[in-house]
Amino acid sequence: MKLVTRAQWGARAYRTPNGATPYSQARRGVKLHYLGTPYTDRPHDQCDDYVRQLQAQHMDGNGWSDVGYSFLVCTHGYVYEGRGLKRRNSANGNTALNEQDYAVLLLVGSSGLTEPTDAQLDGARDAIEHCRTEGPAGTWLGGHRDGYATACPGDAVYAWVKTGAPRPAAQQQEEDPMAGLTKRDIFDAVWKTDALAAPKDAADIKTNPNWQPQSILRDVQARVRSLTVTVAAQSAAINTLAAKVGSGVDTKTVVQAVEKAIADAVIKVDIDITGPDSA
Repeated sequence: MKLVTRAQWGARAYRTPNGATPYSQARRGVKLHYLGTPYTDRPHDQCDDYVRQLQAQHMDGNGWSDVGYSFLVCTHGYVYEGRGLKRRNSANGNTALNEQDYAVLLLVGSSGLTEPTDAQLDGARDAIEHCRTEGPAGTWLGGHRDGYATACPGDAVYAWVKTGAPRPAAQQQEEDPMAGLTKRDIFDAVWKTDALAAPKDAADIKTNPNWQPQSILRDVQARVRSLTVTVAAQSAAINTLAAKVGSGVDTKTVVQAVEKAIADAVIKVDIDITGPDSA
């Protein structure tokens, strides 16, 4: 969470004793708010100015002891500490409602910028989870309008709240065109797609210039078989030649023996590889 503490955004000291009123029990959950007035987005280095402006409006205009919200979230996803986790907010409508739930404001308005940014929704989710884990607060989640007559937090924010306030990344994942693919779909797409160029010496290169993976494996298998046959034949020939040399047999007899050994080895290897027992 990109938390901006009161000291970091330059908060005024809250008035006592009201501003120091603690919660008397664990909170039920979190209520989301919007400004309810026109709002124009701004560079992030001006967001703390606006938060200070809100605090001044609440303290000097409304007569409150501090900014009314527990936390405030700008469009850049930063979470500004308002009254925080321990001091009771004053934004939910009345004392009982303030006592019941935390109040988290998103800096969007009733006109101008009315749709929260993805970064802002992510920051708001951070604030909700912070309230739940550190508050403590329960899992209940709603808008200011729940239990109080107001349009707050606006239709866009409220619609997000009613879906459970998911992070934008989760929403994008649901819209991913590959999200519904099974492992078999992915396997077929990769394994059965012609994509690799066939070897130049392939017998069917004119009719099948691009090979699927299984075609490549078959070709490799055939080439290995051919090499195995050749190596076995040469090995047999060498053994025969070694047995004949120096034994007083003439050259013609040696050549005939070598040729016969090669032929016998080729036949034997071919049978061993392609026969029924080769599997």
